[in-house]
Amino acid sequence: MLADPYENETVGEAAYRRIRSDIVFGRLSPGEKLKLDRVSETYGVSISTLRELLNSLCSEGLIVAEGQRGFEVAPVSAVDFREVAAMRQLLECHALEQSFQKGDLDWEGRVVAAHHKLSVMEKRMIAGDRSEPEIWKRCDWQFHHALISACGSKVLLDTHAAIYDKYLRYQMVAVIFRGEIAADQHQKLLESALARDFSTAQKVLVDHIQGCVEHALARELEWVRASPSKRVPDPAIPAGAKGVRKGRANGPTRASVRST
Repeated sequence: MLADPYENETVGEAAYRRIRSDIVFGRLSPGEKLKLDRVSETYGVSISTLRELLNSLCSEGLIVAEGQRGFEVAPVSAVDFREVAAMRQLLECHALEQSFQKGDLDWEGRVVAAHHKLSVMEKRMIAGDRSEPEIWKRCDWQFHHALISACGSKVLLDTHAAIYDKYLRYQMVAVIFRGEIAADQHQKLLESALARDFSTAQKVLVDHIQGCVEHALARELEWVRASPSKRVPDPAIPAGAKGVRKGRANGPTRASVRST
């Protein structure tokens, strides 16, 4: 997940963290052109350092290099969101099974503590306080990470964290908060973890992820129009279509906050 500031980080490391965070949380919009002079001034790094940082973010799929025309924030599409969601589901279900088998009392404590923080934020948002969406999503990440933290594989955890950030980007761009539905699913995941009931947890997690995708795609045309620049076309949408299709998964730009 997104890294927090740490002691003795270099100027370049701090800029990389901030740019990445701004992309994931939607402060830099999908398709937005990144003018080097302006961006270097905003993040306090030289243009040469900035180029290195942007090339690193290109390798993560968060930025697109436009040849001699420079860089832009990676576009969004229903196709991409479906693929990201499917990969998150695959990785998280596998890690969840391993974690349920290997988790000890300390793991249970991490899961309970993370769920408590998430539950508090969800209750605030359900009550109408949408003022801290980033804190809410960090709590969401911490809970899902806690659930799989005993899987025993750093490679699996790192890969899941990278794909989760891409999934989170769609949630922020499409403004996804599903209220009590998602909160109830989180409660069921907690209960399943403490009971080591992987079968139930897997079903809940799949419904959780796919429900988020469906929720976002119900407003797909709205958030795609809201974002600058060109987007990856979705072959499932006919040219000029005005309606919105229903499906098990599709994809997002900007709108007001809805959770998974």
